Amino acid sequence: MKNTFALIVLLAAAQLYGQNDQKTVFQKNKYELAISYYKKSDFVKAIDLFSLVAKIKPENEIGKEAAKKVDTLRDVLRKEILDQAVGTWKKSGNQPVWSNAAVSNQSAVEEIIEIKEDTISFYEVDKKTQTRKLIKKENLIYNDANSTVSLFSEIVLSDGTIWNCSINEKANVLHVINVAVKTKEGIEKIKSDNEESYYVKI
Repeated sequence: MKNTFALIVLLAAAQLYGQNDQKTVFQKNKYELAISYYKKSDFVKAIDLFSLVAKIKPENEIGKEAAKKVDTLRDVLRKEILDQAVGTWKKSGNQPVWSNAAVSNQSAVEEIIEIKEDTISFYEVDKKTQTRKLIKKENLIYNDANSTVSLFSEIVLSDGTIWNCSINEKANVLHVINVAVKTKEGIEKIKSDNEESYYVKI
């Protein structure tokens, strides 16, 4: 009986070790792939892979190193997108400006956002008089917890909505999409019918 029990313990320990060893190998492979993207300056792919590596086994050296790389790349990528985003943008609608579904705005007012280093201001502009009315001003706060789409380009507004922002630099188009909502219970991902808007730089 003792021998049977010892054999079961030994087999369980061997299986556990095998699983952990596989996880370590997988983690190391993903880390090396992340490094290769990092060296090519493909920081978007690199940060996603480093984040995965950090989650596999956060307690080991590779996991800790990957977490540091995520923090570094997050700062680099946020600066890059913010440098492109700073300025004034006019809302073109909820369809891409190049799409057949995009229609011209027939409203008497235009929606304008002004992005600065640490704030976003929302305005309505009367088309006839060009009078600009401030609707709201938000502090630029990034989502650092439980990102749903991007580790670096999600911002949280005061109403709890979380927006992923991307810029088509060639076309000077800013695309924002509501990906989640921050509640008292945590962050709830929006899986369908996401509200989105497109803006053109002016």
